[in-house]
Amino acid sequence: MDPAKVRQHFDRIGHFRILVIGRSNAGKTTILQRVCNTTELPEITNAKGEKVDPVVVQGTLERGYHNIEDELIFRSNPGFIFHDSRGFEAGSDSELKLMKKFVAERATTMKLDKRIHAIWFCIPMTDYERTIVAAEKKFFNECNTAKVPVIVVLTKADALQFAAIEQLIDQGCTIEEAKEKAGEAAIQMLSKLKMRIETQLDRCKYPPKDCVSLASMNEDHGDCNPLLRCTTNALDEVELQKLVISTQQVNIVLNIEYAVKVILSTCNDPFHKEALEWNILGWMPCAKVCKAYFLFGKL
Repeated sequence: MDPAKVRQHFDRIGHFRILVIGRSNAGKTTILQRVCNTTELPEITNAKGEKVDPVVVQGTLERGYHNIEDELIFRSNPGFIFHDSRGFEAGSDSELKLMKKFVAERATTMKLDKRIHAIWFCIPMTDYERTIVAAEKKFFNECNTAKVPVIVVLTKADALQFAAIEQLIDQGCTIEEAKEKAGEAAIQMLSKLKMRIETQLDRCKYPPKDCVSLASMNEDHGDCNPLLRCTTNALDEVELQKLVISTQQVNIVLNIEYAVKVILSTCNDPFHKEALEWNILGWMPCAKVCKAYFLFGKL
């Protein structure tokens, strides 16, 4: 592939754009911070391209007071642009209409730099007794997401440890016994909840592409790789898969894994040096590796 064509490809798409949907306190901001490898709040730009006052931004993200058209960008990784729904759990018809309009326009727009590439639908496991509410069913039945993959994200899965302890105590275990058994019990609870959610949503008109659980996103060991994998695998176009993998910067192993997997399955001549280099570069962190290649013409 000619360097000019590669530059043109990334210039046309620009960023990997994600709509994040979910209830208040679903841990959405924490997930975005983990994906972008930062603890800072994002910079927010409105539809006019004007930056929103950071004082207004702080404390509003999880309560959903901003506009769905706003762009959330973390300075640590500006390759991702996020949009966040607002007032979702309230079940407001006006808010659902706004979301449906946004998805319909942004999933098919000819302005490639404005197109959304994936939707992350967050359901917190802190509310495990009401995993699917009416507003969420309305979304999956009424919002046409045929052109953009939806990944259901079961957030705060580690909260099920406390629920497991309570259940074990109710079953007659001592506190010490409950704590000892809580890990395995929580895993079983999550498995059942995930199966129940998938079964319910698969019956909807526009079911999600996949479902993944995340835990401890506010901890250093929190692992967002399952979400990145699900998102990548849900994309139909290899170029979009390259875009999300090359944009993520939390795990270089993902870049190498997808580069090798796709190259081995699609490359006609894996021993052609130039072709192999370009194929590998397509999956690498583009801000660093591709820029170096454009400047120096070699690895």
